[in-house]
Amino acid sequence: MTPPTMRTWARRGCTPVIRVRGRSQRRFSIAALACYKQGERSRLIFRPKRHVDHKRGGRRSFTWTEYRDLLIDAHQQLGAPIVLIWDNLNVHKDARLREFIDAHDWVTSCFLPAYAPHLNPVEGIWSLLRRSSQANTAFTDPDHLMRTLRQGLRQIQYRSNVIDGCLAGTGLTLTTPRQQNQ
Repeated sequence: MTPPTMRTWARRGCTPVIRVRGRSQRRFSIAALACYKQGERSRLIFRPKRHVDHKRGGRRSFTWTEYRDLLIDAHQQLGAPIVLIWDNLNVHKDARLREFIDAHDWVTSCFLPAYAPHLNPVEGIWSLLRRSSQANTAFTDPDHLMRTLRQGLRQIQYRSNVIDGCLAGTGLTLTTPRQQNQ
């Protein structure tokens, strides 16, 4: 809940100070898919998760079943096959998730090279989120943080040109086998 700070101003000789009540041990995770299809608007599908029992040894991230459910929901929303370009997060490589992907013909996955966040358009979305809705905000409680994150993601979600810009920022382009052969 410590706010990321951006540019600010103060009177000469006075250092600006952002007071924060204290560090919360509560944890949040957000999984997101940036969805691109030529000829259609780009989409952002996301799922936030609040971790409630991490002090008792509970998992502090998404499980493979939650990623599976996200893929199923995305497939239903998009109504089309999915090609996943994933980073090398250990849960993405979980054998059970791989079995699920291999068992369904509507999903195909491949992985980005190791240590290549600059090739992941979702990293651009996280950057925009930190620089816009989270910047210079001292959150009063975990619910305030979650509300702000959801609102910021919804603002990005309805602006397909911003999602397109995140893909352009990677330097990657959408191509299909037919386009490559021409």
